[in-house]
Amino acid sequence: MNPGFPIHGKIIPMKKIILLSFISLDGVMQAPGGPSEDPRDNFTLGGWTVPFFDEALGEIMTVQMGAPFDLLLGRKTFEIFASYWPTNEGGDNPINHAVKYVASNTLTSHPWQKTVFLKGDVPAQVRQMKQQDGPDLQVHGSGDFIQTLLKHDLVDELWLKIFPVTLGMGQRLFAGGTLPASFSLVDVQTTPSGVITANFKRAGDVVTGSF
Repeated sequence: MNPGFPIHGKIIPMKKIILLSFISLDGVMQAPGGPSEDPRDNFTLGGWTVPFFDEALGEIMTVQMGAPFDLLLGRKTFEIFASYWPTNEGGDNPINHAVKYVASNTLTSHPWQKTVFLKGDVPAQVRQMKQQDGPDLQVHGSGDFIQTLLKHDLVDELWLKIFPVTLGMGQRLFAGGTLPASFSLVDVQTTPSGVITANFKRAGDVVTGSF
């Protein structure tokens, strides 16, 4: 993946799209935070991350959300966030301060500050956004929308939190399939509760060989 684009002979850095996902060992990302978060398709295991969410994981999340960022979200995740983050910590939190770009065919406006709705050819709009000035775009939750981003090869980094549990049901991170792509592991940590945090950076095409 091209890390930038040339203007008058200079390489101008592109915004990165970074997926921050909580996943089980079998790749499920649905409803990590609570039983009522996303019960679609009779998913009954919502809140599966809670027993493993220790202080060390909280510190890692704080660091990852400490640098300036904007958000790129699907509608359902946006609505979950909008019910909580505008008033959390009196509104003085990074989610509230970020610009929220929301892909939705149904919502056109919302009172939450700094919210922009994307319609029409969303992949083309996202590709154009990547070439503009500003902070990187983090994607939280948004399982359906992630499939569109992966399908159009728009993801630059994966910041995964892999929990030591298998669920056997629920929406999976790569449910819609992916294009062939190579990634480099740039950081890995483990927490006392057994969560692996692994950050991967897009590294070009798949290279094959033989033994």
